[in-house]
Amino acid sequence: MKRRDFIWLLGTSAIWATEAEAQQPLRTIALIGNTPAAFGPWQAALVERLGQLGWIAGRTLQVEYRWSEGRRERVVEIAAELVSKKVDLISTYGGAAVVVRQATASIPIVFVPAVDPVAAGLIVDFAHPGGNVTGISVQQAEIGSKRVELLRQIIPGLRKLAILFDANYPPSVREADNVEAATRQFGIALLRRGVHVAADLEPAFDAFKNEADAVYLADAGLIDGNRLRVASLVLDTKLPTTASISETARAGALMAYGPNYPDLFRRAAEVVDKILRGASPGDIPVEQPTKFYLVINLKSAKALGLTVPNELLLLADEVVE
Repeated sequence: MKRRDFIWLLGTSAIWATEAEAQQPLRTIALIGNTPAAFGPWQAALVERLGQLGWIAGRTLQVEYRWSEGRRERVVEIAAELVSKKVDLISTYGGAAVVVRQATASIPIVFVPAVDPVAAGLIVDFAHPGGNVTGISVQQAEIGSKRVELLRQIIPGLRKLAILFDANYPPSVREADNVEAATRQFGIALLRRGVHVAADLEPAFDAFKNEADAVYLADAGLIDGNRLRVASLVLDTKLPTTASISETARAGALMAYGPNYPDLFRRAAEVVDKILRGASPGDIPVEQPTKFYLVINLKSAKALGLTVPNELLLLADEVVE
């Protein structure tokens, strides 16, 4: 091919690409998170993946962010606003997805993550969600016993475990039930502490100081959305703490065992892409993580006077030193 023909071809290709983008309508999606600090990095992973899939923010895609601050009434307001604006798709976490689903049966909803979406009434089943909802699920209740087992490997003499859960969020309550069954098998006494609002977090940790040997943080928007505050309370309490979110361990908790949340949001972006290109949410199977990540904060372990077994360190996906 002659050089001028090659240059002409490159120019023509660029024109075709520009014309294709011009013909592609601007789609608007809304991302609902608990707080910018907790959900911002995860949502950034989702938007980045959408860019890799061909959606250019400001050109073919408009992204609107909304923050619930852990308040159900705020989610109700956000849902009403987004429905009135007729956005093309709403992505949100499981607890808020229940509220958004009540506001619209037509706008596609992608939850990420949701705990037990069938029990929550979001979908019919994982293979065939039905309706206008699909997304990424995490079954935290099923890995509760594993997290207790991992904690026992670091604290062999564990006798009293406190669990902090969201009393308003049924999946979080079920996780507490699952953990209670696990602790019963190990002969560990469980102190259950349900919280309703963010103001309940500090009193809960104050109670743990004198009553527990370690703390288990259940998965819930109220707890995860206030992750920085919780991490601060963990450090103040000086109790070994296990969480599901890696960032909590990096911020000072002893360990975390759960899915990789940025990866979950990247996978959710692929679901969003399918829907924006014409797929029906009800026909897209709900995905679940197949890999769980173990993060151990060795710095916190040393500060607490704990020795982490070498075999556990070898199993860890990340060790914070």
